[in-house]
Amino acid sequence: QISLLIAFISVNNSSWTDYSAFSFFQIVTMCDLVMILFFYIMHIFRVYRKLTCVSWPLAEFLHYLIGTILLLIGSIVAAARSYNITGLVAGATFGFLATILCIISMWSSYKVSCITQSTSEYH
Repeated sequence: QISLLIAFISVNNSSWTDYSAFSFFQIVTMCDLVMILFFYIMHIFRVYRKLTCVSWPLAEFLHYLIGTILLLIGSIVAAARSYNITGLVAGATFGFLATILCIISMWSSYKVSCITQSTSEYH
């Protein structure tokens, strides 16, 4: 997710007005980005086939759900505390964009994993 990286860089290179709000925003964007990259690597190398003790569709869905909620909260706080500083406004804007993209990813991952599996059981 490039939007998460842009949001992080925008906030990181701006002068902060509220340390706690923007440090929370940075932590949420980096953790979300790392977890998304983790799941991409899991899918690329097909590690989920070897580790069958974990429900990967459920783990991915919960990751997107929790990450999206935290990202939305962080973006709202960052937008409220930006005080018209350009970099902070841009970071909050890209945070909202990343939130929308995470919702779309969550829906598509749910649609592919849960709906496809439930229809394939009956055929």
